[in-house]
Amino acid sequence: MLTALRAGLRLTRLALHLLAGLSTVACVHPWVSSARRLWLKQRWSRQLLECLGVELQVAGTAAAGLLVANHISFLDIYVINAVAPAAFVAKDEVRRWPLIGWLATQTDTIFLERGSRSAVQHARTKLVEQLRTDRRVAVFPEGTTTRGDRVLPFHGALFQAAIDAGAPVTPLALRYTDGNGRRSAAPAYVDAITLWQALRAIVSANRLVARIEVLPPIRAHITDHHPLADRRHLAAHAHRTIAHAVGAPRPD
Repeated sequence: MLTALRAGLRLTRLALHLLAGLSTVACVHPWVSSARRLWLKQRWSRQLLECLGVELQVAGTAAAGLLVANHISFLDIYVINAVAPAAFVAKDEVRRWPLIGWLATQTDTIFLERGSRSAVQHARTKLVEQLRTDRRVAVFPEGTTTRGDRVLPFHGALFQAAIDAGAPVTPLALRYTDGNGRRSAAPAYVDAITLWQALRAIVSANRLVARIEVLPPIRAHITDHHPLADRRHLAAHAHRTIAHAVGAPRPD
């Protein structure tokens, strides 16, 4: 009974918060600076986590350039925005999500159609434009979500944008735990689970902690002999860094 009541209250707060976000994006965003929009995005994301009963714990500071993170849940976007508000590269289906899709469209999200080389090239061009103006852009290079117990190999295509823009790559390590510090699968958006089912699992959790660690930036030097000038090496280095931080097993 208490779990159902808690979940209901959190969902009610979430609905009101989404409506407030829609109003802000429609009525305020067109009239304020980009710096102000980022601040509003950060504040709204922090408040969204509070509405869902998610505690945020942060280690590290000064995320810049291309932000790359392991991917567990749709919640990852708001955890990252709560710490380092950024434009995101997201799968095209997010555009069709109720309310959230519209908000994403209006807040600098770069949508990527899966399996399309031309879409990847278009996204990379937009990434370079953003990074060259010192804006943060976040990507999930695994290309899909996991339960948080592993980190899949990173696709290297979008890392080329950091090389082309001369921007740093900042790895972000994401974990979700319960009140005892054990890994929690409640936020995991995997397999055939629906967005609604994932949301219900989050709001029903007794205590859910989102842990994000901002790891040291990786500089992509463009030289003939520097290995990090190769997007594949850059992706592999970022992968190893994040996998080590979250305690994921080494691949066979």
